[in-house]
Amino acid sequence: MELLLTIHQNEFEVTQTETNNSDYRTREAARAVLLSDSGQIFLMNVRLHGYLKLPGGGIDEGESVEEALARELMEEVGCKAELVSEVGKIVEYRDYEKLKQTSYCFIAKQVDEQRESSLEESELLEGMIETKAGNIEEAIDLLANDKPDNLEGKFIQRRDLAFLEKAKELISHST
Repeated sequence: MELLLTIHQNEFEVTQTETNNSDYRTREAARAVLLSDSGQIFLMNVRLHGYLKLPGGGIDEGESVEEALARELMEEVGCKAELVSEVGKIVEYRDYEKLKQTSYCFIAKQVDEQRESSLEESELLEGMIETKAGNIEEAIDLLANDKPDNLEGKFIQRRDLAFLEKAKELISHST
């Protein structure tokens, strides 16, 4: 999968020292630019911290990227999806967590009726709810105008804007 971007914490805040990230724990995640039946884009609103994000999450041990994405989409937005194409991957070096996260993103389409989501307790505590943007341009505009109040939100905003921009390019070339 094509590497679209590498994000470092010093892009968001001034750091005094160089960081050795060789001892960082690693996490892999699967995400989707998910199109509804009517062409809307599913987003997750993290109300407590003032940002939107693409649905998706961590890949559990023994899961493939595709299996993890299917599970995460059911948990977060309550629907099954068909993968349309790869978007790419983004690597984040989050010094504050000593974490190297690699996110794999796909364009996907909703394939059945939406059901009730089953968000985790930590997601509910952040005020996370599913919402939709009218189209990909609106999703990009909404994320570009977010004002995350924490470092995690700033990483997510940068990552998911890059995924949306690349997905927009891929969608426009396929039509």
